Amino acid sequence: MTELRIYATQAAPEPLLSTSNAAQISAELKTRGIKFQRWPSKPELERGAMQEQILAAYASLISSVQKNEGYQAVDVMRVGGDQHNTTSLRQTFLQEHQHAEDEVRFFVEGCGLFSLHINDEVLQVVCEANDWIAIPAGTRHWFDMGANPNYCVLRFFKNSAGWVATFTDDPIAAHYPGLP
Repeated sequence: MTELRIYATQAAPEPLLSTSNAAQISAELKTRGIKFQRWPSKPELERGAMQEQILAAYASLISSVQKNEGYQAVDVMRVGGDQHNTTSLRQTFLQEHQHAEDEVRFFVEGCGLFSLHINDEVLQVVCEANDWIAIPAGTRHWFDMGANPNYCVLRFFKNSAGWVATFTDDPIAAHYPGLP
């Protein structure tokens, strides 16, 4: 289930807010410059669909995002199953980092936890299938895919170089809950 938890960085690890209400999630994130939407499901897509099928199913929404937000490239990233590098990939994503461009994801399948370190707050957003999130460039954050990841996302980019992170070396991520 999509969920938002907001913590104060100087407080005990109890959330100040915890909600699964999509409208409230969107409103809270919007006040902090984060875009969040729920896209309609595509029941014609079977779990494990190939990249071409996913891109075709979401073509009109992808085109709209590219036109309105200026993203030049989109790809499909699938993590899980019999992939051998998921542990090291998870450890990389769990380190607080930021990007020179927006991090934009749409969850086709599965779920993941974005933790956003904004000023004196940490916002944790559990995204699941049909969630679209746009995290602005420069936002300090980390991502947890869980111990046994199994998700598929559309990734939107303005830069053809793709995912390029600058790590902050701040150990803050270790102080907040992750996915099991």
